[in-house]
Amino acid sequence: MSENNKSSRKIRILIGKVGLDGHDRGAKVIAAAFRDAGFEVIYTGLRQTPKSIIEAAIQEDVDAIGISILSGAHMTIFPKIKKLMGEKGLTDVLLFGGGIIPEEDIQELLKLGVGKLFTPGTPTYETVDYVKDWVNKNGRV
Repeated sequence: MSENNKSSRKIRILIGKVGLDGHDRGAKVIAAAFRDAGFEVIYTGLRQTPKSIIEAAIQEDVDAIGISILSGAHMTIFPKIKKLMGEKGLTDVLLFGGGIIPEEDIQELLKLGVGKLFTPGTPTYETVDYVKDWVNKNGRV
């Protein structure tokens, strides 16, 4: 890929809801914010599995995976997704998320290599800027 094509390619991001969490308003709001910022957004919908998220990420050739979680299962879901990412060679893809996640759990997930985790009330531009900066520094864009 030439440098001109590489730098003009839209950042591709997958937004997913994993498990039985049926509250998707936040995921839809953040997906719209990324779309409005010029990202190509793939929204997987409700009740996905870690495996289905990774399969979609590979198929869609995404630069980042954002998981919205309100169910309290973040200490199970994020490590499973991160492990699958390693097994599938997605080392240049950002895994980040948002939802109701206690600070002590955020710190533990950061140690596992999960990217920034955003809590309720975070302005959408902060999330967009974080992903854009991360992908431009570490990703394939």
